[in-house]
Formats: sequence, C-alpha cells, structure tokens
Amino acid sequence: MNYKIVNGAVSYGAETILEEINFEIKEKEKIAIVGRNGCGKSTLLKAIIDNDMLEAGIGESKFGIYKQGSPQIGYLEQIQFEDSNETLLGEILKVYKPLIELEQKIARLQEELNTNSNDKIIKDYTSALERYEIMDGYTYKKEYETAIYKFGFTKEDMNKNVNEFSGGQKTKIALIKLLLSKPDILLLDEPTNHLDITTIEWLESYLKNYPKAVVIVSHDRMFLDKIVNKVYEIEYAAMTEYTGNFTSYEIQKRMNYEKQLKDYEYQQKEIKRLQAIADRFRYKPTKAKMALSKLKQIERMIIVEEPNKYDLKSFHTNFSIDRESGKLVLKVKDLKIGYDKELAQVSFDLFKGQKLAIIGANGMGKSTLLKTLINQIPQLSGEFEYGYHVDQAYFDQQMDFVDKEKTVLEEFSESFPNLTITETRSSLAAFMFYQDDIERQIKLLSGGEKVRLALCKILKNGPNLLLLDEPTNHMDIVGKESLENLLKAYKGTVLVVSHDRYFVNKIADSLLIFENGKVTYFKGTYQEYLDTKPQIEEQVVNTEKKEKKENSQYLENKEKNRIKNKINKLENEIAKREEKIAQLQQEMMSDEVCTSYTKLAELQEKVQKLENEIEERMTEWEELSNMIN
Repeated sequence: MNYKIVNGAVSYGAETILEEINFEIKEKEKIAIVGRNGCGKSTLLKAIIDNDMLEAGIGESKFGIYKQGSPQIGYLEQIQFEDSNETLLGEILKVYKPLIELEQKIARLQEELNTNSNDKIIKDYTSALERYEIMDGYTYKKEYETAIYKFGFTKEDMNKNVNEFSGGQKTKIALIKLLLSKPDILLLDEPTNHLDITTIEWLESYLKNYPKAVVIVSHDRMFLDKIVNKVYEIEYAAMTEYTGNFTSYEIQKRMNYEKQLKDYEYQQKEIKRLQAIADRFRYKPTKAKMALSKLKQIERMIIVEEPNKYDLKSFHTNFSIDRESGKLVLKVKDLKIGYDKELAQVSFDLFKGQKLAIIGANGMGKSTLLKTLINQIPQLSGEFEYGYHVDQAYFDQQMDFVDKEKTVLEEFSESFPNLTITETRSSLAAFMFYQDDIERQIKLLSGGEKVRLALCKILKNGPNLLLLDEPTNHMDIVGKESLENLLKAYKGTVLVVSHDRYFVNKIADSLLIFENGKVTYFKGTYQEYLDTKPQIEEQVVNTEKKEKKENSQYLENKEKNRIKNKINKLENEIAKREEKIAQLQQEMMSDEVCTSYTKLAELQEKVQKLENEIEERMTEWEELSNMIN
C-alpha cells in the first residue's frame, strides 16, 4: 500500500492554507503531522480523504495524487451513528458485521451436518472455519471488550443506548469503532483529547502494534514519541519531512536550521568578499579579467537561502507574585471528596515553591479535589487548611466566561479598572493579544486563545498559589512549552491536574496519584515515578500475596480452632453418654429391675438410644479429626 501527494495545495477563496504539499504514506508507517494551531494540519487530513480539495502547488514538480491499490481510509469525522437508539454494544458490533454473518453461516452449516454430512457441506463448513480463523473470529470478542473497558465504559454501559451518553463519550465510541474497523490508513486528529493517562497508554500500545498505516495530528509530545517513526512539519504553509519520533524531529530541525544558517552566513560573507574584489578592480584594465572571474564565481554559486526563523511566537509574562506565602501552603487531612457519594479520601501537605501534579483516570475525583479546595463544592468530611499569606487563583478547564459578547479588552479591563490603557495593552500583548485582537469578542476566540486570556487575568492578580485544571487543553506544542517555561520560572506554588505526561514531567517535582480507588503521594518527577512503578507494583503484588497468605493462614487457623472446639464438644458429649450408659447398666443389674421385664426393656431402650448417639458423634469425630491431621 502506498499513498502519495506531490506538489499539492489547498486554498479557501483567495487564502492559501497549504501551498506545497509533498506527502507520502507507506504501509505500516506511523506518521505525525505537527505545527502551530491553524497551520493546516486538520485541513491536510481532510484533503487526504477528499482529494477534490487539492490543487497544484507552487513547487516545480508536477502535481499528482498516486495510490497503490485502493486503500481504505478511516477518519473519525466520517463515523456517524445511524440509529441513536442502538446500544453501545450493538454499535460496536456493526464493525464486525461480515464476521458475525460468517458466524451465523457456520452455525447453519453445523445444523446441516447433523442431518446431512455430504461432501459439499463438509467442504463449505471447513472453508468457513478457515476464513473465520483468518478474520480473527476466535479473538474479536476479547478485542472489542478490551477496547470498551479501556475507554472507561463498564459492562452495564454496553446495554445503554448511544443517545444516553455525553458528547465526549459518543466521541470515544466513534473512536473505538474507527480503531476496530482497521482501515489501511488510520487518520487520527487529536485522539488523546479528554482521555486519561491509563487510556492514553493503552492507545499508545494499540497504535504501536497496529498492522497498517497511522497518521496522527497531536500536540501530545510523549504520545508521539512512543508511536511515530516519521514526522511531517507544517510551517509557513510548506511541509518538511523528518525521520524518527518527535524528539528526533526536534533535534534534526534544530541541527538543520543551525547548519543552513551557518552555510547561509558563510556564503553571504564569501559573496560580499568576491563582490568587493570585483568592484575594486573591475575598472582597472590589468585587473578587469580577474574582477570578471570573481563575478562569474558568484553567478555559478548555488545560492543558500536564509532559513526561516522558528515560528516560536507565543505568550510570556512579566507578572510576579504580590507577596510571599508561609512555608506550609496547604494542609489536607483525611479529606473525603465527592458529590452524592465519596470519590476519594486525600491527605497531603503542600509547601512553598512546590509543583505538585495530580494524575489518574477520569472520574476518580481530580477536578473535584480542586473544586473542593476553592469551596466550590463542600467536602464530605475531613479537613483542609491554607497557610499564612496564601493568595490562591483557580484555572477552570471549562473557561466559562460570564459574558461572551464582551471583547478581550472589555473582559480584562473590567477585572483591572485601575490600569492605564497602555498597561492593559502591555499585559494583553504578553499573552499574544495585539492591536485588533483585543477588540475580538470572547465568543469568537479559539480554545487556545481563551486559555491565554484566562491565564493572563489570573497571573495579573499576582497569586502565590495556582490551582490549575487541565491548563494545556487546546494549546499547541509551542504554547505548552511556553506554559512549561512560565511555571518553571514561577516563584509561587502550583497544584495542577493534567493528563499531559510530557508537561507533568517537565514542571512537577511531586505527584498525587489517583488510582484503584486510592490516592498516593509520590515525591519525585513523573519519569522517576515511571522508573519506580514496576517496583511499586511488585511490592503491591507481594503485599497482596502476603496479606492473602496471612489471611488464608488466619482463616485456616480459625477453622482449625473451630474444628478442635467441635471435637472437644463431641468428646464431652460421648463421655457423658458413656457415663450414662454405665449408670443404666448398673441399674439393670439390680434385683428390682432384673425381676421386671418391663423395666428392663425400658432401660435397654435408653441404652440403645445412647449408643446410637455415641456412634453418630464418633463418626463426626473421625471426620473432623482427619481434617486437622
């Protein structure tokens, strides 16, 4: 399989989005498309699907689209739910329609074989079984069940109608269908958005082992590092190809830039030298030939273009904290959080200057913890207390601005009415809101622009504690790097919820891990946590085994004691009955009883009953004795 675009372009009206596309997808390649927000990454994915969007580019090569075979292309936006009343499981099973039909055929052939085993039926049955195995019929149920569970759905969810799920959950269902349909070219646009770390790690493993080609648009750097072997960068409307993962791309880009800049500067210096010689001697008859040769030398040069500067335009800040906090910033003890039921119990201390990241699966209570700490929702029990001179600021991932009709300038100015217009413009410019940008309405801003505006307002207040809930959502890679640098330089304390592992690894010096219904504090970076995780998991397994063994031993000892007590009880009961029998036998030997047949028969009946009871207890005694010996 091979898919290739040579010298393509995409335009909307008079605006050229991509002016020179040279892009190739080979079988089993894992490709990343990277670039700034708005550079045309998603547009390129759509053009791969809809070739009518493409036209001739500005390059010298002849424009063309070349396909080897008829590759099936899968793209998330193409997947629609035909019937919203269909269950989640029913929707997923549509992917396996040919396989399910084959299962039904095999079942029919099995029934026919029971009554008529002619050669044709046997041949059809054998052929169907072989095809079923080739189509992974024996493993497909485990495959889709694993995917459903890994994306956070439960067994009960399988029978819910699709229309009962939220928009985000519907997107997950569509993504599951796309993955399981296994197209020849899998196109994924920001697939890790709204996924928790556990699901992202599973998706990484799935895509690394995906048997066909994958093309990914993503700002998740660690995700790309783990999967891709080729990177296409879109910058200044053109595409550049790099071999390797994301880290390799960054290294190559920097080296290429430095080499081209060095070559350019050297050549410009040489041209200047040659031109100076030519200008100096061109009008001297004895030197004119030499001067002409210098000009010819310049003409024969293959000109090295000045490299484009990195498109690193991003936000920065000159804001500072208004005052220092005390050493202990926040103390949390046995804090139970949740809404109608408990989600987690948390205990930790947060100290001045610490950068603590909260990680874990969705729905475990990470965002709920932050909302509890700002008193947006009440705690169920336990306590938390802020330290001396703590000025907190909260970033909500929803960024729900009250009045979206306001302009950027109006929104910021109302929060800081004492600033001059120059000070206001300077503050907004630090977060990339220039000239006409500040007159745009909030409702027209992109997700990334809203993040920048929210952060600008938060930091202008000069807090010494930042509570951040998924601040990197909607940011491109350069934006994430800018936020990383900002937080690393920030003199205050940070408590941040994030699923971006690269971001967490760069800024956090400690972790609060929500996992398996427990909250664990880890002192160290995310990479250090990954390095020690196998040891921690082994310790947990060993502890569980030990506890299980100890529990088993405890139960075993408890059971043994119970049996011994029962044996003792039986022995006492047997002894009492034997003593009673002896008394009755003694009584039977008396003259009074010996001469009375009726009394003798009555006593004999009692003896017989006691002997039967002894026999029953002896049988039980033997069984119990064997259990503990």
